Amino acid sequence: MHPRVAFFPDSFHEVNGVAHTSRNFVAFARRRGLPMLCVRAGPRPRLLKREGEVLSLELPRSPIAISLERDLSFDPIFARYVELIERTLRKFRPDLIHITGPSEVGILGTYLAWKLNLPLVASWHTNVHEYAARRMRWLSRHLGSNGPVVEQWAEDTSLQVATRFYKLAQVLYAPNPPLCDLLARMTGRPCHLMQRGVDTDLFSAAKRTRAESDCHPVLGYVGRLSVEKNVALLPRIDKELKGMGCSPRWLIVGHGADAAVLRRELGDAAMAGVLRGEDLANAYANMDLLVFPSHTDTFGNVVLEALASGVPAVVTPHGGPAHIVQDRVTGIVAEDEQFARSIANLLASPQRLHSMRCAAREYALGCTWDAVFERVIAAYPVVHRHTGGNGSA
Repeated sequence: MHPRVAFFPDSFHEVNGVAHTSRNFVAFARRRGLPMLCVRAGPRPRLLKREGEVLSLELPRSPIAISLERDLSFDPIFARYVELIERTLRKFRPDLIHITGPSEVGILGTYLAWKLNLPLVASWHTNVHEYAARRMRWLSRHLGSNGPVVEQWAEDTSLQVATRFYKLAQVLYAPNPPLCDLLARMTGRPCHLMQRGVDTDLFSAAKRTRAESDCHPVLGYVGRLSVEKNVALLPRIDKELKGMGCSPRWLIVGHGADAAVLRRELGDAAMAGVLRGEDLANAYANMDLLVFPSHTDTFGNVVLEALASGVPAVVTPHGGPAHIVQDRVTGIVAEDEQFARSIANLLASPQRLHSMRCAAREYALGCTWDAVFERVIAAYPVVHRHTGGNGSA
């Protein structure tokens, strides 16, 4: 018998990895008949909607919500919904509550797990400590030799605060093995892998529409255009490639604070903004390489989507993407200063690039969302054993 899951995702409708994973988790619950109540923030008025075994309670944020990103906010008075959510939980009678982080939604989920004596599980999706360090650079760059000290302090402090919050859960999930090990060590809680899947029907090399005679290389980036994604490296790569006699076209998909800088410094780059569905699949398929220089991603959904599209990826050794890309098989794992040379060498060898394209697609075919979430719910009984049984809701 499936457990009854109350799912409190940080993000659901936005364009980011947490939202993408959350939407796929809810879709999995519908397919598998997993009883789920999904409590989330959204743009619509209060809504309790049933689809099969899945109930969705969507609650709008207030006008005083604090903007964190272009499409992501934190509502400091979201707790006004606590009585409504508690009544809904009591009626649903969940076996456990699953949160995805310390947002206002996750904090409410944590409080209600405590109040109703329910097991709490938490999945880690965002390296908030690394984001904090990079977003301190507006200050640290003015502090000379003390700048790196300030950034390290911000990172260490944020990590301590975040892991203290996650310690409130009985069981944790994380998207890559090193992060799982870190969380288990810092919280003393068991941590299981919760990786990501990909829709290999939507994302496919068959969506490629470029003419075979078009030999001009297209380098792509997909993701948020912000400092924590290290997008400032893209113009440096472009300049170095041109110095080597290679002049690629750039296709930049996403939005964020650094969009104007990239538009200015990459010259004639195609700035596509946010794409979804078939438009996004077509964009991937028409790239030759995905260039993804982030050091902070815990997994890298866009990297897996690129591989499914038959597009090798060039990534850094830091963070989750390095655990997706098989170096020199489905892409290249390189330090920042090696990106341009690695890209130039690969573009100069069409046979090697073709081999990587085939290997990338083959790898992605083995990464389904159903397999990911079957492993997640298989670990749920550990929660019951760890806490001594069901809650009293």
